[in-house]
Amino acid sequence: MATGNLLEVTDRGLYCEAGGFHVDPWRPVDRAIVTHAHGDHICRGCGAYLCSREGRDVLRMRIGPDAVIETLEYGESVFPQGVRVSLHPAGHIRGSAQVRIEHLGEIWCVSGDYKLAADPTCTQFESVRCHTFITESTFGLPIYRWQPAESVYQDVNRWWRANKEAGRTSVLFAYALGKAQRLIAGVDRGIVPIFCHGAVESVNTAYRNAGVDLPPTALVSTEPKRTDWSESLIVAPPSARGTTWMRRFGELSTGFASGWMTVRGARRRRSIDRGFTLSDHADWPDLQQAIADTGASRVLVTHGSTAVMVRWLQEQGLDAAVLRTRYEGELAEDTGETEPPESMASATTSAAESIPAPMDPEGDDE
Repeated sequence: MATGNLLEVTDRGLYCEAGGFHVDPWRPVDRAIVTHAHGDHICRGCGAYLCSREGRDVLRMRIGPDAVIETLEYGESVFPQGVRVSLHPAGHIRGSAQVRIEHLGEIWCVSGDYKLAADPTCTQFESVRCHTFITESTFGLPIYRWQPAESVYQDVNRWWRANKEAGRTSVLFAYALGKAQRLIAGVDRGIVPIFCHGAVESVNTAYRNAGVDLPPTALVSTEPKRTDWSESLIVAPPSARGTTWMRRFGELSTGFASGWMTVRGARRRRSIDRGFTLSDHADWPDLQQAIADTGASRVLVTHGSTAVMVRWLQEQGLDAAVLRTRYEGELAEDTGETEPPESMASATTSAAESIPAPMDPEGDDE
């Protein structure tokens, strides 16, 4: 049973005093353990970083060549100041890890972002037994129940074929690190050519160098001005929407791959032609399953719809509370939003119990 706070929220992030390190800090610290390389989980300028070996190259790409990065294989342990620390697959993107922390018989696990569904671009999620589990809850509402990824890929294939027959260019928006590569790996390999925005293609290269099997892709910027794009699939980050970069494609149809596409209003507000519900986060049933599998008696919930998840956990007899952090997960990553869609506001009221963290005025670098 949990007896104390092995981790606490400080003005720099989640801190383990016994081990002298932070997990996913939002301000520079001496020693940072990083769950994965998305912008809402990394901070430039730390003295040293620890991540999974699988995640080293993408982390290096995100924080620069001069950063000191140490790595662990999944399941391997280190002992900073006598605290046992190991990293375990989170299944979110390549290199994503849960952080297991053990000290004086107490075991905590920080999930970072995670999904249980299989993904050919990263290592499958593994459950970690612990006393206290810090879990994300980005999609912690009962309406979020994902279809099999293969069904989503088939929808993308049909959309691309219809656009091709109509002479329209297919532009698919997806987060540049992780989501884009999962889509590229999953769609029909008969879709040729696949062109990518530079932010996506740089990650494609890192994934291929690490041995991930992706079909051939090319940079949009390398093609001549009079290129006919109508037979192509263009993969770009959401930040490319509405920019001059889009003008080259002529008549086009836009798609957006995100868990938020479950809510029709999210697609309408972004003037997207097609929404594809594909998330690299766990849905409502998988969040429940992942939490149960840890055997944890205490659960701290962060990111997204925390209040609803906390209430549900408390109804199951668990000691549950909201853990407030600076970031809001895929709310920022895939949509640029800083709060849930308006239609869901009533479902995300504050929980009675929380562990507050000071908010940093600086925004996410993504």
